[in-house]
Amino acid sequence: MWRSLASNMLTVLIVGLFLFAGLILWGKREFSSEGPLAEAICLRVERGSNMSRVSQQLQRDGALSNGAIFRIGVKYSEKEQDLKAGSYLVQPGASMETIVDQITRGGASTCGTEIVYRVGVTRILAEVRELDPATNAYVERAEFTPGVDAVPAVYTEKKADADTRYRIALAEGVTSWQVVQALNAMDVLAGDPGRRPEEGSLAPDSYEVRPGTERAAVLAEMQARQDKRIAEVWETRSPDAAVNSPEEMLILASIIEKETGVPEERGLVASVFTNRLQRGMRLQTDPTVIYGVTKGEGVLGRGLRQSELRGVTPWNTYVIEGLPPTPIANPGLDSLLAAVNPEQTDFVFFVADGTGGHAFAKTLEEHNRNVAKWRQIEAGAGND
Repeated sequence: MWRSLASNMLTVLIVGLFLFAGLILWGKREFSSEGPLAEAICLRVERGSNMSRVSQQLQRDGALSNGAIFRIGVKYSEKEQDLKAGSYLVQPGASMETIVDQITRGGASTCGTEIVYRVGVTRILAEVRELDPATNAYVERAEFTPGVDAVPAVYTEKKADADTRYRIALAEGVTSWQVVQALNAMDVLAGDPGRRPEEGSLAPDSYEVRPGTERAAVLAEMQARQDKRIAEVWETRSPDAAVNSPEEMLILASIIEKETGVPEERGLVASVFTNRLQRGMRLQTDPTVIYGVTKGEGVLGRGLRQSELRGVTPWNTYVIEGLPPTPIANPGLDSLLAAVNPEQTDFVFFVADGTGGHAFAKTLEEHNRNVAKWRQIEAGAGND
C-alpha cells in the first residue's frame, strides 16, 4: 500500500514538474513574443513610479496580454530597480521584453514634448511640439520669438516637465554673431557664451541640449563638429578646385551658402566662382559686400547702395581680387563639399531667375539677356 502511494505521489510530482516547466516556457514565450498593441502609444513614466504602476498603465493602454507575466519577467530579468523616468514611444506589437528594455535602458525620451529652438538667418523661433504616436509626426502646440514675443503658457508648462526634450536647430548661412545672440535668448541654457567664435567655425546642425547646459559648451560642440567636417571634406577635394587650403575652402563655402537657397544649385554656383578665381576675375558677389557693411551683426534689411558697392572694404569682392579674408557665414556640409568639388561648367555669370533659383551664363552677352529678364520680373512684381 505504501509502495503504491509513494509511486502515485512520485507520478503526481513528475507531472507537476512537467506542468511547471511548461508554464515557465509559456511565460517566457508570452514575455518575448509579439504583444497585443494595435497602435503606437507614448508611455510616460513619472519620477518615483514603479513597475507595478507601469504594468497597470500598459494594460490600460492595451500593450500587455498579461500584467502578471510582465511583472514576473521584470523580476526574473533583475530589472525591477532599473526603471527610468521619461517618455517612450511603444510601437505596435511591441513585446513585453522590448518594452522592459526601453523603460530600463534610459537615455533621451523618444516621444512626448520637444522644444526646438530654430536659429535662422532672419530670426530665432522657439517651437513647442508633441509627437503623435499614431502618425509618428509632430503636432505644433505653440511658437514664438524668444526675447520678443510673449512666452506662451504651454512653453512654461512643458519646461516644468522633466522629460521634455530640447534641441537647437542651426540653419546654414547664419553668422557667429547671430548664433551667440540666439543662445543668449534661450532661457533653458546657462552661463556666459564667452568670445564670439570665428566666422565659419560653427557647424549648422541639430544639437540636443538639457536644461542648464552651458552656452560655452554648446558653442564648443558646434566648433568641434565644424572642425571635423572641414578636415574630412578637405580630403575629398578635386584637383580642379580653385582653393588652396581648408581656410580658403571655408571662405568660398560661406559665399556659396549665402548665394543660393536651392540645394541643387550649390555645385553650379561653386563652378562660377571656381571659374572666376581660375581666370583672375573678381567674384563680384553681393553677400560679401553686405558682410562688409554689417560685419555679420544682423540683417541689412534693404538693398545695397551704389556707394556700398563701390566702397573699399576687405569683403567687397567688386573691388578686391580673389577671396575675402574671412568667411561671411557658417556654411553647411553641402556647401563645403561644393567648394572643393564644383561642377564642371564654363559658367562665369549668374542672376536670379524669378523661381528662387538662378540663370547661369557663359558670356556677358548671355548674362545681360538674363539680367534683362530678371528686371522685367522685378518690374512686374512691383506692379502687382
